[in-house]
Parts: sequence; C-alpha cells; structure tokens
Amino acid sequence: MQNFDTHEAGDRLARRNALVLALSMVLAGANASVIVATGAILGSMLAPSPKLATLPVSAMVLGTAIGTFPASHFMKHVGRRAGFMTGGLLGVIGGLTGAFAIWLGSFWLFTFSAVVSGLYQAFIVLYRYAAADTASPEFRAKAISWVMVGGALSSLVGPQLVIATQSMLPPLTFLATYLAQAAFAVLAIIVTSRLIDGPLVTAEQAGAARPLMTILKDRRLPAAILTGMVAQAMMNMVMTATPIAMLGCGFSVTQSTLGIQWHILGMYLPSFFTGHLINRFGKGPMMLAGLAMLAGAGGINLAGTALANFWGSLIVIGIGWNFAFVAATALVTDCHAPAERAKVQGFTDLMIFGTTTIASLLAGWLYASFGWSSVNVLLLPVTALAAVAVLTAGLQRRP
Repeated sequence: MQNFDTHEAGDRLARRNALVLALSMVLAGANASVIVATGAILGSMLAPSPKLATLPVSAMVLGTAIGTFPASHFMKHVGRRAGFMTGGLLGVIGGLTGAFAIWLGSFWLFTFSAVVSGLYQAFIVLYRYAAADTASPEFRAKAISWVMVGGALSSLVGPQLVIATQSMLPPLTFLATYLAQAAFAVLAIIVTSRLIDGPLVTAEQAGAARPLMTILKDRRLPAAILTGMVAQAMMNMVMTATPIAMLGCGFSVTQSTLGIQWHILGMYLPSFFTGHLINRFGKGPMMLAGLAMLAGAGGINLAGTALANFWGSLIVIGIGWNFAFVAATALVTDCHAPAERAKVQGFTDLMIFGTTTIASLLAGWLYASFGWSSVNVLLLPVTALAAVAVLTAGLQRRP
C-alpha cells in the first residue's frame, strides 16, 4: 500500500511538472524553430562561401552537444527549476546576439549566437527527462509524451513567428524574428519558475553511482543511445538541407518555412498518443517503427522534388523521429538508478547531439558536393544499423 501511495504521489507531481514543461516547451521550442527555418537562409546571405550556408544551424547543434553534459550536472546540484531558468537566460542572450549580428551583417557573430542558442537548447532537451523524474515506470512514457505535446504547439508558434516577423524591420530580414526569439525565452523563464523539484534531486546527490562502463553493459542502454543518435542526427541532417534544396528548386521562403512547420508538427503531434503506443506495443517495437519511417522519408525525397515530396518527407521523418526518440528516451530512464541520472542522461545527450553536429555539418557538404539525393541515400544504412542494435538487444519483443 505504501508503495502504491508513493507512486500515486510521484505521478501527481509528474503530471503537474509535465504540464509546466509542456507550456514552457511551446515558448522555448521557438528557439530551434527560428534557427532551423532561418539559419541556412541567413547563412547563404551572409556566409563568404555557399558551403558554409548551413554552418549556423550546425553551430546550434554543436552548442547543444557541448552543453548537454554540463547542463545535466549543473542541475544535479541546483535542481531542475534553477537549471531551466538559467538556460532561459542563455536563450535571451542568443536571440539578442543574433539580432545584433543581422544588424551588423556579420556571419561569424551570427554563427556564435547560434552556438549560444544551442547551449539554451541543451537545457530544453532535458525537459523530457525532468517530466519522468517522479513518474512511476508505468507513467514515464506518458509523462515524456506530455512534454512533447508542447513541442507540437511550438511547431505552430515558431514558424508562424518567423513568417510574421521576417520583414517587420526592413531592410534587415529576420532582425525582428531574433528579437522575438529572445522575448519568448523570457516568457519560458517565467513558466519554468513554477516547476517543483521532486525528491529525486536529493536521492541523486546522496546515492552511490556505478561506473558508466558498468551501466553500459546493459545492452538496452547502448541500443537506446544509438537509436536516439540516429533518429536525431538523420532527422536534423534532412531538416537542415531541405530549405536550401527547396530554394534551389524554385520554392519560396514561405513555402520552405511552412514545410518546416509541418515537419515540427510531425515531430511532436504524435506525442498525444505515443506514450500509449509505447505502453501497448513496447519500447523496442516503437523504436523499430520510427527507424523504418526515417528510412521511408529518404525514399520519398529520392522519388522526386515536387512540393509534395519535400513536405511529405518532412512530415514522415518527423513522425519517425517522435516514435524512435520518445521510446529511446523512456528506455534510457529504465537503465539507471537515481544517483546515476546526471551521468547517464548527460552522456546520452552528449552522444546524441555530438553525432547530430556532425550530421548537420555533413548536410551542407553533401548537398553542395553531391546533390540532394546523397543526403537521403545516407538514411538507409544508418537506420539499418540502429535497427540491428535494437534487434540484438532483444527489444523487438513486447513487454
């Protein structure tokens, strides 16, 4: 009975925190939306070479990779609430610096601002773990999905913010967009100030942690990390190159921005039911389904360069990312003790976003050197590798 009451209390707090984090995600999600939708375009306008056009987007991903491990350990000592509010300050600085760079016409300052925004993103990606901190094993996947629902709403808010503000302060395109990005970070700080840290923070600080290599001997954890790496990196690679490919095929900035909106909607809208599907079919099958959809998105792009191909691929790869990434995240939370939270979660996100940084840089080089098809062909062997890891870990079976 006591264990049941403990689970009930933990789930009540998890529900409250998940709602707070979901609302904050609506606002904070504009950070990535703005840079993804405008970074490559501004890069092509400001960069000294076309091959550097995607560098600002890659810089954001690099900032995320650099920041994930420190962000996780910082919150081990100060708690989730103070950590997320600190991350919000980085978002304000990133937005204001980006606006200043556009005003100056400085490509390198704009790239630096993207790194700072990436550091902010390193805190945002930890929202999904924070939602599961006090949740029972049965509620973890749903708590993570609730937070991702906020991302679904941000998929509407972020791109529309770009469309509404892109020409607000002529002749400097997107200057107002980055000022608005900073304002949204301020609002996210206000929302995350309502978060309540659970007892896991105390348990994490007081408990004994196993060495990381010992924890990684559980075959489920490497499979979850690899799936997260492939899902995030391949999704980011296609998403980064798509706006440039669309402009190269004669489509407008508005059409490419709307494509990113549909993509982000595909990433987060399934969160309304992903948690239920994970509980119904198991984490492994959902990871495999997501990987299959990632590969399928590459096939859609290889089939043609019509608007339907670009938008359809962006939607499918978004849904595939959601299935694979949410299931992998839920699996990671199953593989560590409270005292090991910062170590395992920080290492996981370091691997995920470090790989994503490479993929983001690779996107621009592949597109400029070998064309649009090469970006999509790479999806097939990489997703197959992750699927093999899931199958060999025995995760294809239902729970």
